[in-house]
Amino acid sequence: MLRISSPHHTDATVIRPATPLPSRYRVSLRVGYANFGDGKPGLNGYSLGTETAEPWSTASSLGQNGFYWLTILDTQPRPHNNTYIHHHRKVVIDSDNNTPPWMEMFDGHGFSLDGEHPVMMIALDGKGQDTDCCGKPFLSWSDEKWQPSGDIRAVDAYLPGQWYTVSIERDGPKYTLQISGMFKYGGARTYTASIDARQNCVFHYNQTGDELDPGCVDPSSPASLGPGYPEWPAGSAYPDWFMFGDPHTNYYQGDVLYDDVKLEVWKD
Repeated sequence: MLRISSPHHTDATVIRPATPLPSRYRVSLRVGYANFGDGKPGLNGYSLGTETAEPWSTASSLGQNGFYWLTILDTQPRPHNNTYIHHHRKVVIDSDNNTPPWMEMFDGHGFSLDGEHPVMMIALDGKGQDTDCCGKPFLSWSDEKWQPSGDIRAVDAYLPGQWYTVSIERDGPKYTLQISGMFKYGGARTYTASIDARQNCVFHYNQTGDELDPGCVDPSSPASLGPGYPEWPAGSAYPDWFMFGDPHTNYYQGDVLYDDVKLEVWKD
């Protein structure tokens, strides 16, 4: 069992593989006893109340506190500021306790603004407009379907003191994200979201140049990266790397447990 702890919001720890992932794989693990904020007004899990996102931003860090259950990046994961991480995500299962709330939670009947213990299952929309702070817009899985691009919606809320089983699987162009456990609204259940990454232009899904659908190509340069860093050029290739933990060196204070990490690959 591994306990990842960030006593200060400038601390960061990630777990990643030594080499990129193959074209077909399944990463799974157990995640439990998450203690990275509560999304309520006040300190939101921070100890001082003066924490900021400097030197990258002068904004207070109190409005966001969370961790990554499991995610796939397009580059070797390492601790960095949140803006860097946001520009390298492909698919994500994460939590960001936010106050005042800026995301919508599905409670089994409808959506309402709620940033308390959200679980987000996300694919990044490679056809959407990039923003400096957050990268590509979200394709959020909630209410048993993929929500419109840019709608930030949580699938449910996790409960403190509980264990959850999480996995991300890739089979060719298809990603499947899954999380099982006891949730605030759905009770004991499993949420599963699959997406054809090529058909939906999930950001940087292609591990080789041949995999890239010409319709996903975008040679423009985001303002945050500057000239010389095209968004998604023809012939480009991006390996898959899994990551979990607290990757942000300007946000997040708390601790969480991880166990039973498995990497399964298919034999030809």
